[in-house]
Amino acid sequence: MKRLGFLVFLVVFLLAFPKAGDAASSSAKIFLDGQQLNLTSGVQVANVNNNILIPIRVVSENLGFKVDWEKSSQSVTVQNSITTVKMVVGSKTADIDGSQVSMNITPVLSGKTTLVPLRFVSSQMGMDVKWNNQEKAVYLSSGSVSDPWFEGEEGSPSVEPDTESPVAPVDPVGPSVPGTPGTLATVDAISFSDNRLMIATSGNVKPNVFKLNAPDRIVIDLPNTAFSEVFGYEHTLNTQNSGELAVTDYPDVSLIRYALFSDSPSTVRVVINLTSPVEYSVSSENDGLVFIDLNAQDSEEPTPPIGTEGKKVVVIDAGHGGSAPGALSVTGKHEKALNLSIALKVEALLKKEKSIDVIMTRSDDSTLSLSDRTKIANNLKSDIFVSIHGNSNTSSSPNGTETYYTRETSTQLANIIHKHLAKATGLKDRGVKYGNLHVTRETKMPAVLLEIGFLSNSKDEAQLFNDDFQNRVAKGIVSGIKEYLKVQ
Repeated sequence: MKRLGFLVFLVVFLLAFPKAGDAASSSAKIFLDGQQLNLTSGVQVANVNNNILIPIRVVSENLGFKVDWEKSSQSVTVQNSITTVKMVVGSKTADIDGSQVSMNITPVLSGKTTLVPLRFVSSQMGMDVKWNNQEKAVYLSSGSVSDPWFEGEEGSPSVEPDTESPVAPVDPVGPSVPGTPGTLATVDAISFSDNRLMIATSGNVKPNVFKLNAPDRIVIDLPNTAFSEVFGYEHTLNTQNSGELAVTDYPDVSLIRYALFSDSPSTVRVVINLTSPVEYSVSSENDGLVFIDLNAQDSEEPTPPIGTEGKKVVVIDAGHGGSAPGALSVTGKHEKALNLSIALKVEALLKKEKSIDVIMTRSDDSTLSLSDRTKIANNLKSDIFVSIHGNSNTSSSPNGTETYYTRETSTQLANIIHKHLAKATGLKDRGVKYGNLHVTRETKMPAVLLEIGFLSNSKDEAQLFNDDFQNRVAKGIVSGIKEYLKVQ
């Protein structure tokens, strides 16, 4: 895992020395966590105006990261499974995962060799870099850091000295939150909805959350955790135990990434890539669920944990989404759009209720597995779970509204909500039915799945995508929820 953290030093490649007069070069030694690297003959580091530069040939040869050199543009791209760094000779602007970041000094090229500044690279990739002038040696410390997301948190400055005075190597820096030795929780699901990141775990995990800039991001370290087998089935995990979650419709967030950040101690890291700095609040008081709430910037008052102050917790699930569009209507509309539109209207109405906390499993066109949806509800210990869908059939004849439940404890909720829903739709009342459905079976609270109408029936479909119809449906669902929860 150390190789991952060191990725920063890949940031440029090829061989030899800058122009004479621009830099002083020597056959300096390079140490990684106290172990000297065996450098290929002729590979040297350089000092340019008191800035230490290093060729990434040493990184490609000793650490095996993927490095691509483009001769025509004089650019080098360094990649691992998580981060892409691109730098151009002579340019003070680097590209880090698509974000433009300024450097104090440009990469230099002489002959066939490209070198890059340690200070910039280390600050981006989380390495602690020290130059010892007496020994003519570069000391690199990775500690348990195994990923380029880690950098510059309080107590672990990752900058090199402004002068060439001797500097002793520092202790390795790693995640600052210790866990209980020998015990590992698991990360089971990750989702982003309503401007909140939700991380479901197998137990109560205390996250270490901090901000980074250039580019702006929020880092969440989960100590003594690993990805569960279920997570690997439901989310993309490559051979490096990392992946990403696409985010749309939220201007502050460009991407969410996750990885097994360290194996000693085992630590899962999740990073929210931001388009600009934002404030956030953290809640991990509900057993097995961590919330990073970006809505904190909209209010001067801290957001209380979900379900406190006597509030009922309602999880609204917009069925399908993202790469799972659901059924296609007779006029070519996707079910996922219908489900989300109605769910958002339900959310807006429930937010007006002071005694209810509403959580959306998704509030944009994102892909979410069935187990993600149930895990969110279960870990929140929500009072009820309501999944919204559009129905479909191979025949165009079936029409109407129906409500499904699985467990006996859900029958009362199903009957009450369906009463209001069927009245609101005005479509054929197909009644309340038993169904062995994942989201109503695997949830631990009363849970229902609402089939609003048939997308495969032309008369139903003509109503389903009508805004007035959807508003009536949303009000009906909310009326049923309030009656069941005895909310006035």
